[in-house]
Amino acid sequence: MNAPKLTRRLVLEAPVETADGGGGLSIVWTPLGTHWAEIRAASARETAGGGRRDARVTHRVTIRSAAIASPQRPSAEQRFRLGSRIFAIRGVADEDMRGRLLTCWVEEGALS
Repeated sequence: MNAPKLTRRLVLEAPVETADGGGGLSIVWTPLGTHWAEIRAASARETAGGGRRDARVTHRVTIRSAAIASPQRPSAEQRFRLGSRIFAIRGVADEDMRGRLLTCWVEEGALS
C-alpha cells in the first residue's frame, strides 16, 4: 500500500450550543486544531425533490492518529473544514493495526 500524501490542511471543528438570545439554543462550530490529510472521493449521489437538486459526495480522509481520549481525535459529531468546504464526519477507524493513521468517512455538502 502506498503511503498517504497528507497535503491538505483541515480544521477539525466541534459543535457547541450557545444561547441565541431568544430563549433557544444555536450551534456554533469551534475549531479544535488542524490535521494534515489526504482526501479521496469515495462516492457521489444526486437527488431531486421539492423543486431542487441535492448532491452529496462522500470521501475517505486519512490523517495521523491521535489517542482515543485526545481532543485532536475526530469523532462522528464533528466536522472538517477546508476553506469554505465542509466535511461532516460520519465515522472514524484506525487505518491499520499499527495505529499510526486514522480513516475518517465524511460527507461533503451535508448539514452536520
